[in-house]
Amino acid sequence: MTLTDLRTLVDYHCWARDRLFDAVERLTPAQFTQRIESSFPSVRDTLVHLCGADWIWVSRWEGQAPAGMPDASGLTDLAAIRTVSSELERRLRAVLDMLDEDGVRRTMRYRSMDGRLFEQPFYQMLQHVVNHGSYHRGQVTMMLRQLGAAPPKSMDLAAFHREAAREQGAPS
Repeated sequence: MTLTDLRTLVDYHCWARDRLFDAVERLTPAQFTQRIESSFPSVRDTLVHLCGADWIWVSRWEGQAPAGMPDASGLTDLAAIRTVSSELERRLRAVLDMLDEDGVRRTMRYRSMDGRLFEQPFYQMLQHVVNHGSYHRGQVTMMLRQLGAAPPKSMDLAAFHREAAREQGAPS
């Protein structure tokens, strides 16, 4: 795994997030918070969880040791979630900007929210963040369908790569 690979994964993570947000934007406020059986009780709560998880990992990479999820009381609508998510993206990209190729493989120590100590290479932690995001984006897609709303455009990694190739003028 190289720094370029990690930047591509972050590009994908943010691209897919934005596609999901575009689909969620069409929900009514009632649909946004409607209780649906899933890992989290609503579209809003699932998106808040995604922001919170990204916040935990970025905070760890910045040298902090969060002991819990951040306060989400202000994340009552999609606009607020978008704002927080954009700030997390900026912070994540700043972490990557400080890495060199050795930093990609550097083992980092961190404590889980329940206090257990773990060690992992940075690239594995970042892969986890992107995979975790994909998992919950899939759940929100299912929730949108249950609400009778249109799902997002494809968020597949292959679709991301095809779109990037088209933007660079390559055949898709």
